[in-house]
Amino acid sequence: MQFKYPEILYALLLLLIPVIVHLFQLRKFQKVDFTNVAFLKEAVQQTRQSSQIKKWLILCTRLLLLAALVIAFAQPFTSKTNAFATKKETVIYLDNSFSMQAKGAKGELLKRAVNDIISVVPENENLSIVTNDNIYKNTSIKAIKNDLLQLQYSANKLTLEDALLKSKTVLSNKKNVLKNLVFISDFQNNDSTFKPIADTLTHINLVKLQPVNTNNAAIDSVYISETTAGSIELKVLLKNTGVAIDNLTISLFNDKKLIAKTSVAIEDRAETTFSIPADQIINGKITIDDANLEFDNSLYFNINKASKINVLVINATNDAFLKRIYTNTEFNYTSTTENQLNYSIIDKQNLIVLHELNNIPVALNTILNQFVKNGGSLIIIPSKTINANSYNQLLANYQVSFTNLISSEKQITTINYAHPLYNKGVFEKQVSNFQYPKVNSFYNLASNTVAAALQFEDKKIFLGQSQSIYIFTAALNDENSSFKNSPLIVATLYNIAKQSFKIPELYYTIGEKNTFDVETQLQQDAVLSLVNNDVVLIPKQQYFNNKVVITTLESPNTAATYSINNKTENIKNISYNYNRNESDLVYASPSSSNHITLSNSITSVFDSIKSDSKINALWKWFAIFALALLIIEMLILKFFK
Repeated sequence: MQFKYPEILYALLLLLIPVIVHLFQLRKFQKVDFTNVAFLKEAVQQTRQSSQIKKWLILCTRLLLLAALVIAFAQPFTSKTNAFATKKETVIYLDNSFSMQAKGAKGELLKRAVNDIISVVPENENLSIVTNDNIYKNTSIKAIKNDLLQLQYSANKLTLEDALLKSKTVLSNKKNVLKNLVFISDFQNNDSTFKPIADTLTHINLVKLQPVNTNNAAIDSVYISETTAGSIELKVLLKNTGVAIDNLTISLFNDKKLIAKTSVAIEDRAETTFSIPADQIINGKITIDDANLEFDNSLYFNINKASKINVLVINATNDAFLKRIYTNTEFNYTSTTENQLNYSIIDKQNLIVLHELNNIPVALNTILNQFVKNGGSLIIIPSKTINANSYNQLLANYQVSFTNLISSEKQITTINYAHPLYNKGVFEKQVSNFQYPKVNSFYNLASNTVAAALQFEDKKIFLGQSQSIYIFTAALNDENSSFKNSPLIVATLYNIAKQSFKIPELYYTIGEKNTFDVETQLQQDAVLSLVNNDVVLIPKQQYFNNKVVITTLESPNTAATYSINNKTENIKNISYNYNRNESDLVYASPSSSNHITLSNSITSVFDSIKSDSKINALWKWFAIFALALLIIEMLILKFFK
């Protein structure tokens, strides 16, 4: 038993007063003469004996009466915790990721969880609710009831560890606070080991919501498998978990028009191919018929009017190998000597190649620096007889310089597979032993800022990158190098050009950092916007002379095809889709431990929390007991003879 006001119990010392009064009565008895002494003595003895019993009964009754009143004013109660001395904090993490669309015994897991929270939590109780994309701090169910009922599924999927950390940050750092964290999720497995660390200040209640089945078919990805003069082959990859499907219908739309339809049988994975015209702008959407998770039943993509990358090569030698790489199907290739260079075309280029120039004139040096600052890319291929000062003047802003020429044969043995030139789709696997290209002479490169893409056997740099400048340290002509005959040269130079102007891909994934370039001219203070029906977004963007670099991360957050607008002018389209990781309905199995409980019912968890902090007030019983004692005392005084 605990007391809300324990200091009042000091009043129990007042019980000494009636004890003293009853034990030390100061009344003096008066003698009375009477003839029949024997009779009087017997009567007096009987009266004194009954008087003593009555006094002791009254004393006990009054002591109990006063004690009951004092205890009642101290407000006694019983609880599993020191509820009055300890403040309480409750934080609910509610997983609203797409996997919570799965059907449970009473409907969709997320919607059922929202209904349970609203029904079981007192509407005025102070608490905080955390979702994957929002935090409602120090609020009440009454205040956010409408928000909870309208809660949407989020593409921002948090790992279980991140969700737990995010929830804990809402809790205060105060001591002597009873903290309850209710973690509601389906615990979909995300290739991480979820082991929450409990502490004595926070009790973690894990609520695992389970779907009735784990069947789900999804569109995994789409890519162009082949392009001809008249058509584009579009390959669609599908995946399935659970029961195999004999006939899965797949539809292809251009805008809202159905242009193709097929079906496949799928057990684990399957694929199908659509053929679309090569000369059309396609705002595509691929859909499947699946009754389980809905977010992965459609995939948006778009094929815009073909854009070409502008490549300018300033030559001092034969550039035939460059022409074979930068073909006119994807590139606008311009070749010129330094003496015939038209400086006015430089700012219209995406990539400039300095091909074995002996000297870089001061005027060209200045305009190339400005070109790089405006977002252009530059490839430097030195000759064997360069004017090092002219090259180093160009590279001075990037803390790079050529030093001495080393006339020694070296093999190019090391590929940096993590470099952006090689980390996507270039190699099926890392190769440690291949036909090494070699050079007969090369320059030492002095720099701490250059990222090595290709290296010699002694780890010196053959190809390095500093910002958007790519620097070879050796001439590539046949007399000095066999690199032109290596398969590496195509992937290297092609990817440098593709990264100099990032043409939008078929589609992008929401939640990832996506960067692409849009070729356009903007007036002062004008910006590009992404538009889909009534949704207008202004993404992060940087304007250069002939392009705008757009970067998206958190927005857009809805899968769709968006038009890229310059005011009211539509430049091209871009498509976004949800991440497909949640399509695989595989779940983790958390376990309970000290200060961590595991349940599959929201109601039972909150009942347990209420039970732990429930206060049973006892003061009313002591008040009733005091009243009963008062009645008993009155009865004793009236009827006890």
